[in-house]
Amino acid sequence: MMRSANPTLSDKTFLDAARMLREAHSDPMTIDGTVNKSGLLLAALLLTAGFTWNRAFTGGAASVQGLMLVGVFGGLIFAIVTIFKKEWAPFTAPAYALLEGLALGGISARFEMMFPGIVIQAVSLTFATLFALLMAYKSGWIRATENFKLMVFSATGGIFVLYLVNFAMRMFGARVPFIHESGLLGIGFSLFVVAIASANLVLDFDFIENGAERGAPKFMEWYGAFGLMVTLVWLYLEILHLLAKLQSRRD
Repeated sequence: MMRSANPTLSDKTFLDAARMLREAHSDPMTIDGTVNKSGLLLAALLLTAGFTWNRAFTGGAASVQGLMLVGVFGGLIFAIVTIFKKEWAPFTAPAYALLEGLALGGISARFEMMFPGIVIQAVSLTFATLFALLMAYKSGWIRATENFKLMVFSATGGIFVLYLVNFAMRMFGARVPFIHESGLLGIGFSLFVVAIASANLVLDFDFIENGAERGAPKFMEWYGAFGLMVTLVWLYLEILHLLAKLQSRRD
């Protein structure tokens, strides 16, 4: 049985999609098609991210606060819709990418204002990790075994629960300290989360490959690209936080 720690790619995703393909007699999903769709989603994200980035540096960080909130909550809504209505992915996945870009552009600008040069470092490390893991996966150096999937799934779930607890605590003026601190414990936590986010990329590669082999319908290329984009956004944000902690220790 396939298992992905990415909440957008459950065990039943491609099994249900393959059934829909048989019923609709549509063209099947391909890996190349998913790669192309991923590129389109990335371009859409960068387009809106560039808009909020430029506006933040010309009008100040406060000028993009509203756009960031629209991006965060709008992106969340379209992500949930995409997960539950996979056949809508050709429309909802681009909307998610555009909205997520609004949020990431503002977040990135704020980090850049505090630590000049940090964003290009985070972007470079994110894509370096993506391509390194892709090459390792294609060459067979890394395999998504069942034990590997279970470990990543459990760790991702634990991180998600911890973040929810931290969010609830912040509503009452408190927080989980080591998540934000730049001490050794905080840096160690960030390194762990970056490692788990990176491991999720391996599961995404495996899941998309299996989906193509099982003959999922064409719209699942958009859904597979959407799932990969969710992981990349998470990985980028975690690398950004890790770099910020490291630079805080040097200042």
